[in-house]
Amino acid sequence: MRILLVEDDADLGPAIARALREAHFAVDLATNGIDGGHQGETESYDAAILDLGLPGRDGVSVLQGWRAAGRDLPVLILTAREAWSDKVQGFKAGADDYLTKPFRVEELVMRLRALVRRAAGHARPRLECGPLAFDSQTGQFELDGLPLKLTAFEWRVLSQLMLRRETVIERLDLLDHVYEGDADVDSNSLEVIVGRLRKKIGAALIETVRGRGYRLTAGGAA
Repeated sequence: MRILLVEDDADLGPAIARALREAHFAVDLATNGIDGGHQGETESYDAAILDLGLPGRDGVSVLQGWRAAGRDLPVLILTAREAWSDKVQGFKAGADDYLTKPFRVEELVMRLRALVRRAAGHARPRLECGPLAFDSQTGQFELDGLPLKLTAFEWRVLSQLMLRRETVIERLDLLDHVYEGDADVDSNSLEVIVGRLRKKIGAALIETVRGRGYRLTAGGAA
């Protein structure tokens, strides 16, 4: 899962980014409204965290710009503004959730996971595909009821496949949601990650659709 974080605080922004990366998210950090607005309009993200008091362009304007451009990514406003009028303005602009500072990182992570899950069309937090299960609240994968140990990149790929299980995901689409914007991506990196996942969950669960991409399917599960 790839997240856009738009936060101008020089200490808080990097701290949030580190915490999200520890939870296996890929994070792009923008420190002003102009850059954040542009990234949200031109890059692929599973969700965005947006401050309101931003230099260059305020958060409400950024969000209105995304919605006007047809960008429907889930947006969580993270701000010190706790007045009811600010919350109303944020939701009217198109926010999906609103969290005030100070906050617990654990709550932020859970809210993000819920936003991404619901945006993918899943109401229930537990997703299953054959012997594979994913608890979107905790971020834990299980195989035959036992916890799976995954690297951050493996988790990002598998979570994308699980959220869109039984659907072919284009190779470039997967790459867009796995790597951060400034990453130097090797051309064979995705194939390497998928190969490692097949060793951990069974080759039959991840189908290669030639010329297109990959699909997580229970059809080949024993």
